[in-house]
Formats: sequence, C-alpha cells, structure tokens
Amino acid sequence: MTDVVTALGHRHESSVATVLERAPGVRIVRRCADVAELVSVTGAGLGDAAVVSSDLRGLDLAVVTGLVRGGLVVVGLHPPDDEDAERRLHQLGVPTVLPTDADAVRFAAALDPTAPAGPPDGLEAIGRTAGLGTAPPDRPVTATTSDAGEPGWRPRSREAPRESTASADEDDDDRTTRHSRPGSPEQPSHHDPDDLGDPDDDLSGDDAGPGRPGRAEIVAVWGPTGSPGRTTVATTLASELAARGVDTLLVDADTYGGCVAQALGLLDEAPGVAAACRAADQGSLDVPLLARLAPTVGPRLRVLTGLPRAERWPEVRAAALERVLELSRSIASVVVVDCGFCLEDDEELSYDTAAPRRNEATLTSLASADAVVAVGGADPVALQRLVRGLQQLGTVPSPTPVVVVNRVRATAVGSHPRARIAESLERFAGLDSVRFVPDEPAVVDGAVLAGRSVVEHAPDSAVRTAMADLADALAPWSRTRSTRRRRRLALTRRPST
Repeated sequence: MTDVVTALGHRHESSVATVLERAPGVRIVRRCADVAELVSVTGAGLGDAAVVSSDLRGLDLAVVTGLVRGGLVVVGLHPPDDEDAERRLHQLGVPTVLPTDADAVRFAAALDPTAPAGPPDGLEAIGRTAGLGTAPPDRPVTATTSDAGEPGWRPRSREAPRESTASADEDDDDRTTRHSRPGSPEQPSHHDPDDLGDPDDDLSGDDAGPGRPGRAEIVAVWGPTGSPGRTTVATTLASELAARGVDTLLVDADTYGGCVAQALGLLDEAPGVAAACRAADQGSLDVPLLARLAPTVGPRLRVLTGLPRAERWPEVRAAALERVLELSRSIASVVVVDCGFCLEDDEELSYDTAAPRRNEATLTSLASADAVVAVGGADPVALQRLVRGLQQLGTVPSPTPVVVVNRVRATAVGSHPRARIAESLERFAGLDSVRFVPDEPAVVDGAVLAGRSVVEHAPDSAVRTAMADLADALAPWSRTRSTRRRRRLALTRRPST
C-alpha cells in the first residue's frame, strides 16, 4: 500500500482525490492545502508519494528537489492539453507527469515505488514537450524561430545567434544588447586573434585532436582564499577554447566577489546567473532563455555574469544552479565555471533543515564538474594556503583537480622557481604533476585595462602559452595545427626552471 500526500489546486482537488481513492494499492493519508503544509508533512516522514498540480502556488524547483531527495515518489498533474503546464512540471524536475483526467489505473502505476521514474533532470522531456528536436551534445544549439513561428533548433554557427524572444524578470533579464564592450554596442567583433592566416588551420578538420566528448564538459576553476588570478585563469581558459572554435560558456558562480563582467569589460551589471537560477527555480528556464541570459561576447564565447554584491548570495540556490549548469551543456561544448574560494559546508544548517547555505554555489559547481582546476599562488603564503585548500577540497565531492600555480617568479621563492615549487608540493601535498603560469603583470594588467582576455590582448604572451597547455590537457580534442605551432614557437621563450 502506497501512502499518498496530495497538494493540488482547488480546480481539480476533489476530482483527483476521488480517482485516487479508487486506485488499487493507493491510500490518501493527507490532503494539504498549500506548499508549506506539504513540506512540513513530508518532512515529518508521512507518506510514500506526493501528488502535486501545476497550478499549486509556491511550487518551485527547491520544493520538488526536496521531495525527490527525501525518497518520495513525486507525480505532477496538469490540465489536459495544457502543454505549457506540462512543460513547467518537467522543468521543475517532476519525474512523472500525468493529466488531471488520468484514470485510477494510471495513477496506481505512476505511484508504484517500484516503477521506473522518468528523466531525473527533465531535460529530455522538456524538448519533447515543446516539440523541439534533440541536438547531439557535442553540437551546441542556439535559439531560433521556425517558419511556423514555433521555437526550434539549428546548429550553432560562427555568427552571433539571433536573439530569443523568451521572457524573464524585467529587472535583470532585459539583456538583448546590453552585454557589449565599449566600441561595439550592438555586436562584438568577430576578429579571431588566434587566426595566423594558415590555410591548414581548420578548426573542425581532420587535424582536430581525437577523443572529442559526446557530452559537453563542465570545468570548475577554484582556488583557496587569497589565490591570485583565479578569474584570470577562468577567463583566459574560456577564451582560449573559444579561439580554437569550441563553443564555450563562462559562468561566474563566485558569490563572494564575482568579477568576470568587469574583467571582460562588459557594460551590464545585471547578474545573468541570478536571473537563470530564478527562472530555473520557477520552472521557466529553457535553452532559448538561457541563451538570452548568456549572450555572445566574442566568437564562440558566451558569458553568464555573476552577482554584483555578495549579499545577494541566497539568489543562487543549489538546486537551481545545478539545473542551470546541466542545461548549459546544451548551448556549449565546454562550460567554464569561476567558483568562490570557501568550501565550508555549514553542516549545522544542512543536517536537518532546508536553509540556504552560504557556499552552496561553490559546492554545487564542484560536484557538477567533470574537471576541476585548482589555482594557487607562487609565494610561501599562497602555497601554504594551496596545500591546506587541496586537503579540504579532497573532502568535497569533486573530480581530482588539475593544480595550477599562478604568477611563478624567482623573486618570491628563489632561483629555479618551478623546480622549487614542484618539490614543495610533492613533499607536502603529494602532487607529482603541477602546471605553472609565469608572472607577466604588464600583460595581465593591460588585458584588464582594455577589458579583454589575455588571449585577445596578448596572443603571443607566455601566459597565453601556459593557458593553451592547460586547455590541451583539459580538452585535447580542441588542439589544432595553429595551437601546436604556437606552442613550438613559445618553447624558445619559456623561462628556465
């Protein structure tokens, strides 16, 4: 016998309850009036399943995620032939969706705890409900409009995508032309700084590296407190991949001091990540809306800007950010996430409550990542913080990190800095592989002053060469003839170790 808790809108509450009472193996134990009662009842352990309706006020992604993670079978109901309501339930992550006129047999099958659930993230169902095709994960898509006026997909091209007509909250989401740099208010320049004029440099030809993934990858860039250049590493890595012809999305998930927009000279202060998380929480986030919130700022590069003020951190909830990152795989081949420094889990809050946690954005980004880049500094204080930070990172669900030591210079650690740093990290952190980024303050300062990435501002710099090596390690399939030739030329300019 399955004990069921219902929370339905007044239009269908009585009729659905009547059908459920006739369903074999189903028993209604509580008919809740609102979301608050539903959460309190299920949190107390009453019920094996929950039936909710699309018109239930206050039903959002956080509520559905809490029910699912609590082990309940969740069934969502929508009016017959109401595709918008059905789609919203899927976007909220409801595993099983039925029309309100379903019979008792269908309810019994849906509420059976032993029956397989639908897509856990609802992404496949979203496309099916909206009448959209499913694009291969390694071919990101952009929003467009078909001849019939309905949303559709087309393979992403080198040109800037046409703007979606999807709506969002007016205060943060009117971003059609506001995300631009000085001097190009309507559309970013399409000049590729990596173009060396070699006709053999085909970004999609046979010379591209092997092993291109079938699923878009998420790369989280993290560093302990005081790590210099974490955002610079994230922006340069994203720009390097974009310069190779890889569709890339840069997400600013640092809820303490996000500055990706400022680093790239973007004029818009409206936080795209907050708008995307809000839309995900309300069940209205889809690929066209996400593409609008993360506009193109350069060839193959999109940016989802971060919070302008640290006190707005509650707007980036874990369940919503997880949905944003998962959906980001549909508009990019690589998603680079700039994370905050703090890994504290607030165990006293997360033990038995659903209160928002201060660092859940960073923890969610690391848990969702396919690869993690840990950035540290090249001085004694920063190296000590890196060693301790890596120990703490080992307790957080995340992939094994690729360690990058930034601003390597002899004045901070003595002669042969790379050898000294590698020896210290091997001794105190057990690391046998470390990547180094040289200290070029004039290059980085010039890029920040110009509001450009290092790839755009100084394509022949040693910093760019080091980041190209990092991109080779994280995405070897992105390598081209031009990147290999530039790497060979840069070997003569590398400082000694």
